[in-house]
Amino acid sequence: MNVFGNYARYYNLFYRDKDYAGEAQFIHQLLQTHAPNATSILDLGCGTGTHAILLAQQGYQVHGVDLSADMLQQANEQCTQLSTDLQARLHFSQADIRQVRLNQTFDIVLSLFHVVSYQTTNEDLQATFATVREHLKPGGIFIFDVWYGPAVLTDLPTVRVKRLEDDEITITRIAEPTMYPNENWVDVNYQVYIQNKHSQAIEEFKETHRMRYLFYPELELLFKNCKMQIINCREWLHDQEAGFNTWNTHFLVRN
Repeated sequence: MNVFGNYARYYNLFYRDKDYAGEAQFIHQLLQTHAPNATSILDLGCGTGTHAILLAQQGYQVHGVDLSADMLQQANEQCTQLSTDLQARLHFSQADIRQVRLNQTFDIVLSLFHVVSYQTTNEDLQATFATVREHLKPGGIFIFDVWYGPAVLTDLPTVRVKRLEDDEITITRIAEPTMYPNENWVDVNYQVYIQNKHSQAIEEFKETHRMRYLFYPELELLFKNCKMQIINCREWLHDQEAGFNTWNTHFLVRN
């Protein structure tokens, strides 16, 4: 289920304005509140490893898992810039989060930046949550964020255009949504144009990222079936209760 093909090459540039440091601090604060003795983290869908590195800098041991070899190459390249002590707190594995089994358990499992919303079928979700439970210590915490159904259906997805550049290239990304109301899916159809600043050559590629928006009752049932319990559901990065205005909502689930 690797939808990050050409997209992975430009991932860090696309999201260079994302507040990774603020998000890592937010996670750290959640852990200080709900799991103050936690030291080990499994990061499912770790991407290029930025969250993992920032959390390692907070003192956690972090094992990142991602399906994309290109993403993990970037994660490992970032690690080469770190101190030896910090590198020792980080490990990365290439695997499908629905199937991976590391034969170890962790205090915390994370799955950030809507990785759970990429699990678009009930079977995908069940398999992912089985992975979570397999790797969580008793009483451990699972933290993840999703596209939250009540907000998605209140503030429908629209066409978005993003332009950015670095020293070598300029990029224009157009995102056009297609809704599937009976499946609770949104296809985000990306059309991306990259222009080389030196040669003026233009590359174009298209990718579709299918996302599932999720609702509290269905998640509650899925976790009940794997003997886990939702303990919190609030807006990502804020203390607002989840609802019609919280497109990006995070859940805390206890094993």
